[in-house]
Amino acid sequence: MNRRRFLAASVVSVAGLSGCLGLGGESGGSNPQSEEGYDTEEQYGQNVPLAPLSDVYEWFQQDDGRFVDARRQTQYDTSHIEGAVLSPAPDGQSKNDPVASWSKDERIICYCGCPHHLSSMRAGKLMQNGYENVYVIDEGYWEWHEKGYPITGQNTEASPQKYVIDGIADPAFVGDNAWARHLPTGQNEATGILDDGSYSLHVKFHDVTPDSVLTIQTPGYEIEGTIGELSSHVVSG
Repeated sequence: MNRRRFLAASVVSVAGLSGCLGLGGESGGSNPQSEEGYDTEEQYGQNVPLAPLSDVYEWFQQDDGRFVDARRQTQYDTSHIEGAVLSPAPDGQSKNDPVASWSKDERIICYCGCPHHLSSMRAGKLMQNGYENVYVIDEGYWEWHEKGYPITGQNTEASPQKYVIDGIADPAFVGDNAWARHLPTGQNEATGILDDGSYSLHVKFHDVTPDSVLTIQTPGYEIEGTIGELSSHVVSG
């Protein structure tokens, strides 16, 4: 893997709406629908059902499911769905992951903020490990937040700015992931690499500014730069 420092003009690409548009490996296309008729996203050989927020909220009101936050500690601590546990994508916590004690047939709903790439990764791993009733919130955490549904945390009003980082990788890595990492806080975001090698990371991290340094990783290269630098034009190795 190539590693270098990325330097560019400090021009920030900012989007006001939450959600990852154009993520590699997202729903649509040839993926089959679930038994309930939901779109699915393939992760780790599993077709992960993308449940609409309206259905998930009904499950929440009926106490008919357990919630998994697939983000990282800083994001979880700031705000999360009431009753959710932290089990980061893709493999959960390295020690004493709370999901490990749950029944394999219990309904589990994973979520993240991008809106559903990290959560689909976590759900795919759970399904791969024998959990039989796993879903993902299709619209993601921030739609739940905007609707005023029950959340808890240290700062439930916080809704960080979204920054868009577009990049290009070797098309040979189609289906693999590109990552954005803020190492000081441990916050991560991921997206799939498309057929042409392109990817688009929609980063919504707490306590960052255009001058904050991110690490962008693909299977072929690793780059560091400020958010302003990285979002100024297409990142490449």
